[in-house]
Amino acid sequence: MITPTPHNEAVFGRIAKTVLMPGDPLRAKVLAETYLENPVQYNTVRGMFGYTGTYKGKPVSVQGSGMGCPSIGIYSYELFHFYGVERIIRIGSAGAIDPELHIGDVVIGMGSCTNSNYAAQYQLPGTFAPTASYALVKGAQEAAAALAVPHKVGNLFCSDTFYDDTKDNLLPWQKMGVLAVEMESAALYLNAARAGKEALCICTISDCPFTGEATTSEERQNKFTQMMEVALQLI
Repeated sequence: MITPTPHNEAVFGRIAKTVLMPGDPLRAKVLAETYLENPVQYNTVRGMFGYTGTYKGKPVSVQGSGMGCPSIGIYSYELFHFYGVERIIRIGSAGAIDPELHIGDVVIGMGSCTNSNYAAQYQLPGTFAPTASYALVKGAQEAAAALAVPHKVGNLFCSDTFYDDTKDNLLPWQKMGVLAVEMESAALYLNAARAGKEALCICTISDCPFTGEATTSEERQNKFTQMMEVALQLI
């Protein structure tokens, strides 16, 4: 176990067993400064901020992941394998696929459908279904209900493309009951499965591709606090 790593300047022991992981490093900064007691920054490499503090006396870290499976694949792999992290809870933005979802609603990702080739590295003799930790899904659903946060539990679509050349590429996923599209859950769930660790993706709906509704970057950075509050109940 060698730390620091090429992507994280923290030494072993400075990162908590539970890590909340937004894609946006500035969202990590907002979360740490808003919710954590005595947060200490442990990483600035490539601008991917990481912090450790406590929440109601319990240690917790917050680490940016960047966008897409390759990026979260690197950061989550290092946290699981080099820093002794036991669970990672992604707190990110997503586009609504389910027509019943609206801007600001929360989606708890039970499973991750994907067009990514990330799982090919494992050379499995079939198709692996990336899923979240049941305990974390159950805890998040109960926390969201207790906090009166509008939410749905179900499948995400983890896409390798933000700008897709295929017209109406999300419609087939809608027909299969998939709730929302984002870009990181599959790699996170696969890394957790391979490492024997826990993972969950909690997303806030930031846009509705079928209607054209969307939020600003400032809103995504600073105002998606309900999913943070749900995630903090799982520490």
